[in-house]
Amino acid sequence: MPVEHSDAASVADAVIDALDGHIVMALPLGLGKAVSIANAIFARAIADPGIDLTIFTALTLEKPRGSSDMERRFVEPLAERLFPDYPGLAYAEALREGELPPNIRVSEFFLLAGQWLGVDAVQRGYVSANYTHAARYILDRGINLIAQLVAQRGTGPDARYSLSCNTDITLDILPALKARGERCLLVGEVSSELPYMTGEAELPATAFDHMLDGPSRDDRLFVVPRQPVSDADHAVGLHAASLVKDGGTLQIGIGSLGDALTAGLVLRHRDPALYRETLAALGGGFAGAETGPFETGLYAASEMFVDGFMDLYREGILKRPAADGALLHSGFFVGSEEFYRFLRELPDEDRALFSMRAISFVNDLYGNEQQKRADRKDARFVNNAMMATLLGAVVSDALDDGRVVSGVGGQYNFVAQAFALEDARSLITLNATRTKGAERQSRLVWSYGHNTIPRHLRDIVVTEYGVADLRGKSDRDCVVTMLAIADAAFQGELLEQAKSAGKIEKDYVLPATARDNTPARVKEALAKAKAAGWCATFPFGSVFTDEEKALLPALELLKRVSASKLSLASAFAGTLGAKAPDADERLLLARMALDEPGDFSERLYARLLLWALRQSG
Repeated sequence: MPVEHSDAASVADAVIDALDGHIVMALPLGLGKAVSIANAIFARAIADPGIDLTIFTALTLEKPRGSSDMERRFVEPLAERLFPDYPGLAYAEALREGELPPNIRVSEFFLLAGQWLGVDAVQRGYVSANYTHAARYILDRGINLIAQLVAQRGTGPDARYSLSCNTDITLDILPALKARGERCLLVGEVSSELPYMTGEAELPATAFDHMLDGPSRDDRLFVVPRQPVSDADHAVGLHAASLVKDGGTLQIGIGSLGDALTAGLVLRHRDPALYRETLAALGGGFAGAETGPFETGLYAASEMFVDGFMDLYREGILKRPAADGALLHSGFFVGSEEFYRFLRELPDEDRALFSMRAISFVNDLYGNEQQKRADRKDARFVNNAMMATLLGAVVSDALDDGRVVSGVGGQYNFVAQAFALEDARSLITLNATRTKGAERQSRLVWSYGHNTIPRHLRDIVVTEYGVADLRGKSDRDCVVTMLAIADAAFQGELLEQAKSAGKIEKDYVLPATARDNTPARVKEALAKAKAAGWCATFPFGSVFTDEEKALLPALELLKRVSASKLSLASAFAGTLGAKAPDADERLLLARMALDEPGDFSERLYARLLLWALRQSG
């Protein structure tokens, strides 16, 4: 039986004594970290340079923080509301402050997207790894401690614990350690808020060496609010939804594009006629498009169990069972409070439909391959990207100067799996453009100095302007197909680059049907669906208040104009002679603590925010 503790410092003392001060600690990706225990061990190592501590982890979650005074005014009250109990990870703060001592090292194989670009210690400590290889690397480093958040049922000899949100690597490491005969402590931290997932996620009490059941057990879990979904996102989702076969298999990711795909599938299921009409208006409706409702339904094999699968289950779309009866096999989850509550409140027989497994089970075909192939029929593995080249290479994890934005994770696993399975396809989804500062840029590029997915694995790429089926195409035809889903503002330059490289004939002219790829056309194509209540900014609800929803587009506009001195000056000029705020506008200013501005800076912020609110509608 595990030694029970009510204080994290007591666990830290026991671990340090047992391991003689030499600790190689693995913390699960994302939500499943035993934060109190990790912080207590970190504090001891800070105080005692004789303790040698290595931390291997991924996706360190942090409370959101604003990068400017205006952003902080929005983010800080939101963070206080959403994360009232979350203490944060002490090693993350030390990394940000540049205060990690030489006796402590931190390595991650997946980073919170874009949050660590300017932190050299994190960039140096990053380990580039497929998700399925991470366990091997951890074992090779001599892991001797796993510290995991767990859910509990029963007490004493009858106690059982669930790895819940993070079966992913732990279930791969434990049998490997046993086979090697290597010593490794498994310590748990009980959370009453963590859903108790059954099946392979369950471990007996005897599997653990120490268990913390202390004051933090009732703290709220870290949540990831659902992000606003733009018109471009919705168009991507509607196109991608036409590639998903009834009776097939689905993987989707987190974020606005994942929600857009989910919303597109729901529209197709509930109102096929409107879905077909909207798809046709977007320029879709190509031969072979799937536009009917889901009679047989879908099965999910997805490394991440996201909120979207909850929505698809509620809609009666996620309903095709695998051979073991599960509707979903997944390796980890992190999501909204509504998602956690959904899982906690499910009856056990329904909760068993959502099977948390080792990441090697979900992301690979190895092991019981015949059954996996039978379950994963007509698979559509949908992953997001930052950029894609006209020759079909995909950029998802890092910049061409080597700095890591996020990580490879399981993207390569699923792309390769799409080629290994019969009738499976890999879908890479991205918006055709992005706005950096005041500049609009194409996400489809001729070439880039870093690739996550090489072009020999090119398959399907989806933007708001359509679907590019690249599998098996020549370089010339790949270029033509990608140009057809690029934004019109950049098609000419991209075409010239392809011609200069000899990849397309000098006299090639893009057909007229592909030259109207503009945001205005997308907006017009979505108008009827929007009027009917679809394609909403928050299609599945939001934790943001009405005031915060109204502020988001205004703050985004201010962020863009602030990137250029000329744009900022123009915005300031637009504030001159503006009428006083009305009652609704004063409420929004009050949310930002700018309804009664004090010094010059606050008066300037208030005027600019009022201008942005009026400009953004």
